[in-house]
Amino acid sequence: MRTLNADTLGADGIWTDPLWRLEVVLTPLERDLLRTWWVRRLAFVAHAGAASITTTQTYSRLEHSLGVLALVAHFAPEDHEARAAALLHDVGHLPFSHTLEGIAGLDHHALGRDRIGELGPLLERHGTSAERMIALDSGDLPSPLLSSSGAMKLDHLDSFVRSGQAHGRTVLPPPELLSRCRLGDGGVDTDRATADELVRLVIAEARAQRDGPNIVPIAVLRDLVTRALASPGPAFGPEELETMTDGDLWSALLTCEATRERTMLLRRDPAAWQLSEGSVDEDGEALTHTVLRGYLSLPTVDGASITDPGIQELEKALPLHHRVTFHGPGCVETGG
Repeated sequence: MRTLNADTLGADGIWTDPLWRLEVVLTPLERDLLRTWWVRRLAFVAHAGAASITTTQTYSRLEHSLGVLALVAHFAPEDHEARAAALLHDVGHLPFSHTLEGIAGLDHHALGRDRIGELGPLLERHGTSAERMIALDSGDLPSPLLSSSGAMKLDHLDSFVRSGQAHGRTVLPPPELLSRCRLGDGGVDTDRATADELVRLVIAEARAQRDGPNIVPIAVLRDLVTRALASPGPAFGPEELETMTDGDLWSALLTCEATRERTMLLRRDPAAWQLSEGSVDEDGEALTHTVLRGYLSLPTVDGASITDPGIQELEKALPLHHRVTFHGPGCVETGG
């Protein structure tokens, strides 16, 4: 009897996604990709970025990528190139995912294209190419991964529901929700009641991303990395940063004299920093963080686009400016 174990190795040729309760028979290409470092590295990069420090959303980019693979395999089981592209769509992410995007000019889309390019010989052995994977990921080739109508795509469906499950927001069990969804032109289509549940998850996710437990560790971690890059030496450069895992980055920040103390405090007492709205900093001591965008795509209902006042309100609020101010550690036992 097969052991029901959601291993990320594809050890027995099957991926069983624990969120969607889908069993995917892996192709030879998918099994080989799961043995490459660029894909395996995603097991050590938190999908929620710095919010993994302060919330229960601690699953990895690899778990999410396998979830997107499961969704593509569910809706388009014979589209082997789109399935492979699902596994590869996040390989360019920096440590802590979106948290460090843009620092030193680093962009996960460009890094992803480079890394997929490095996998070209492996892809060619399986009858495809890096160029086709990049074109599928960018939308230059139509696929189940991207929505031509602008409706919610499978990448975001997995993100909203997986995050909702981690935070206890879901009402419908994910497999039941999925059974009510269809895929049209790469966009998620469903009935009105299920769309309402998805809209609720989208709104809850957007609000959480604008709240203190998300903004504070992002602002502090970005500041620490900026300090480390500018430190004598420096502690590490952009070339090292772009290949790090979350654990690598922690180690580098803890060994850098310019960042050691604040890094330890961020791990031990992130409540030492507080969030307030607005970009004005009279003392010049606060960290600033601006939310420029939100992931607010919605499903269609029986093929028709929908709107929602809660979504419109979130869009109108952008950009959002925040200050993060250091108040010092509380009465906590720091240990050795």
